[in-house]
Amino acid sequence: MVTFWVGALLGFSVLAQTPNADALNSLSLFLKQTQSGRAQFTQVVTSPAKADQAPRRKTSSGTFEFHRPQQFRFSYQKPFVQTMVSDGQSLWLYDADLNQVTVRKQSQALGQTPAAFIASTGDLKVLQAEFNLLTEPDTEGLQWVKATPKQSEGAVQTIRVGLKVQGQAIPVLSVLEIVDGLGQTSRLSFQNFEVNAKLTPETFQFKAPPGAQVIRP
Repeated sequence: MVTFWVGALLGFSVLAQTPNADALNSLSLFLKQTQSGRAQFTQVVTSPAKADQAPRRKTSSGTFEFHRPQQFRFSYQKPFVQTMVSDGQSLWLYDADLNQVTVRKQSQALGQTPAAFIASTGDLKVLQAEFNLLTEPDTEGLQWVKATPKQSEGAVQTIRVGLKVQGQAIPVLSVLEIVDGLGQTSRLSFQNFEVNAKLTPETFQFKAPPGAQVIRP
């Protein structure tokens, strides 16, 4: 199935003793001014190292689109065809190899997940109700915000958001880095991010392919 939804102590180096408020301002601007978007992405999932094994990495790629509030589509193209679609009411997960569709109520499936940063809200205060937000030092040419869910029993330990600011009229989402409850790290790097892309309603509609098994947990 799609690996996207699947902790270090919060702290900074000596160079980061003064918080970078600009990173929170940039996140706030991104949320307010980006109502839709489209991009290509590369995802690298790294499993924790074991005593007798080095960390394992899996790479996938595809396209991503979203429209606030609460609509998005992840279309994984390599190495396997998988699709995740949110229409605002339901979350659809389609695995082409299994010819299987899993459908859940969106309100129950998303919760405190990376989707909250992308599609659910345009208000930083709403996000702060669900996450503790801390700034981190600028690296990789990006401004960074680290988020920790306030409900610790969730599937996500931390989320790091990397925003490209230089040369941009509106801050652009460049990286999402998620650490799940098992210590697995998923890093999504976005390319060719199109801010406020014109997307049709059909983009966020999903119809199960003929013959596909539909599971409603």
